[in-house]
Amino acid sequence: MRNNRENMNKALSLMVRTCLSLIILGISTYIWASETFPGEKWDKVVSPDTVGWSSEYLRIVDDFARTLRTDAYLIVHHGVIVHEYGDTTRATNIHSMRKSILSVLMGIYSDRGVVVLNKTLADLDIDDKEKLSATERQATVQQLMQARSGVYHPAAYEAPETAVARPARESFKPGEHWYYNNWDFNALGTIFRKFTGKTIFESLRDDLAKPLQFEDFNCSSDTRFQYENASVHPAYIMRLSARDLARVGLLMSRNGRWKDRQIVSEKWVAESTTSYSDTDIPERGYGYLWWVNVRKRSYSANGYKGQVMIVNPMRDLIIVHKVDTENDSNKNISARQFSELLKRIINARLTEG
Repeated sequence: MRNNRENMNKALSLMVRTCLSLIILGISTYIWASETFPGEKWDKVVSPDTVGWSSEYLRIVDDFARTLRTDAYLIVHHGVIVHEYGDTTRATNIHSMRKSILSVLMGIYSDRGVVVLNKTLADLDIDDKEKLSATERQATVQQLMQARSGVYHPAAYEAPETAVARPARESFKPGEHWYYNNWDFNALGTIFRKFTGKTIFESLRDDLAKPLQFEDFNCSSDTRFQYENASVHPAYIMRLSARDLARVGLLMSRNGRWKDRQIVSEKWVAESTTSYSDTDIPERGYGYLWWVNVRKRSYSANGYKGQVMIVNPMRDLIIVHKVDTENDSNKNISARQFSELLKRIINARLTEG
């Protein structure tokens, strides 16, 4: 009798464990199979192991990130947060990632016929402190988006090494040469306002932050224009958290769709993430303010000292990496160091999905 009761208890225990496993597997399968989007809050997996990632490997990645002084990184796979490290809620300066955000905003208004890419600087009456030549004024909005304007005027918020490398004025005609040019990027902010009647920040608030339900963004405290004597076109500084950046990444990964709403067209997403230029970084081209890795079919928004957001639509995978340069301006994670971190993150993925 006692043996029978023990056998029954063992069988019941096995049944319960099996049911729990099936429930967990069912949840994982649902998350993986459906096109999940976050609501007011992100969905997070209880354990990465249940969705094809190794918790043990990710702990090792965290240890490595700590040695680099990474402030935050997170992994979003199929619309849910698989893993996060550090304070992913803190909004800090995203530096040049701002340019990829502008690309999305330009796309929204290009879809509406408000932004017209073949308009020239002359058409839009764009000039600067050191007057632009007639040739320079023939640069189109599209060429500025591609960093191929040929306008090498001094720019606000320009890194010293970029200023030193800037070609001489009129050394190339519009469209002839790619150069990572802050003048192009800042002038696009002025052009955006001419086309739309809105500042970039107003559009960020209304056209992205609201429909994507940013959790940590405050427009009044997280945006500012940086004016400098070099140019009449200010830089547009943005502060965003890692988890709000990931919402933009997910929007792009889903071809511009957010739930049942097409925020920006699939056509624009494809066009803006097509490489139009070889760059000075191996295996990376440049689209419309996005860095493009053609071989890996992914693209990224990159910023000063280690701000990175990688979007891989084939895997529906977004990786965001943040360094808080506001609290410590000496922090700097090099491209080589980030590449090593990224390699370790990818190695923590156990399945191909």
